[in-house]
Amino acid sequence: MNNKFVGTGVALVTPFNSDLSIDHKALTNIVNYNIENGTDYLVICGTTGESVTLTKQEKKEVVAIISEANKGRLPLVLGIGGNNTIAVVEEIKSTDLSSIDAILSVSPYYSKPTQEGIYQHFKAVSEASPVDIILYNVPGRTSKNVEVETTLRLANDFKNVIAVKEAGNNMAQYLELIKNKPSNFLIISGDDDLALGVTLAGGSGVISVIGQAFPSEFSNMIRLGLKGKTNEAYKLHFRLMDVIGYIFEENNPAGIKAVFEALNLCQDTVRLPIVPASKNLKSKITDFVKTF
Repeated sequence: MNNKFVGTGVALVTPFNSDLSIDHKALTNIVNYNIENGTDYLVICGTTGESVTLTKQEKKEVVAIISEANKGRLPLVLGIGGNNTIAVVEEIKSTDLSSIDAILSVSPYYSKPTQEGIYQHFKAVSEASPVDIILYNVPGRTSKNVEVETTLRLANDFKNVIAVKEAGNNMAQYLELIKNKPSNFLIISGDDDLALGVTLAGGSGVISVIGQAFPSEFSNMIRLGLKGKTNEAYKLHFRLMDVIGYIFEENNPAGIKAVFEALNLCQDTVRLPIVPASKNLKSKITDFVKTF
């Protein structure tokens, strides 16, 4: 089993200055904050990192800042995915992956391919990638679920397809994957609210949004879950439950950036079409952070 990705990974935000340029200092601080507080691996340029609004050059910049701050301490996962298979393959081949341990590749969105189309897409990704691949199923964003049968087919057919980040908020699908997966294949929760339940059922942990703001508590919760210490783990889950709801109330990553602003780790600046959290939501988040 690839133990690098057991535990808590965090889908890092990309902090921006007021002029929308990348805030190098804030990103470095967030990386160190996570490493020092128990996060197990870092995910770069995912949905939470506003990757769709970053230029190719900015993505390189983000990878360079994080790699420099990380200094080889934690495994790094880079988001490379899309709905144009040829372009995804080209991006994989042209990206310097020397500091990257795996890529996180989202299922094709908008096009609504069949399950066979999804399989053939990831077959091409697998054949192009020199590093391990974590599949990413997020039907709420792609409008197409990757069925259990398709995920398991990919897991069995391609050695470098080592895990799935499952984010359909569907406990039945998680359980079916855990029940039928190959022994060395990881089922990673992409739903912060279900992460503990998935881990206790035999999942391998989480790629979390809220975890990067409360890394000590969240990663401890998952560690306890991996050890089957249900009562202790749920105590932490209940402490974090309200803020998990808050950060997804309007939009991700506007919610998590509002948390970071309340923690004085970065501004809440986002790029359009995302807008900052509303005054009402910010107020709830600030109150939560003050009393946490």
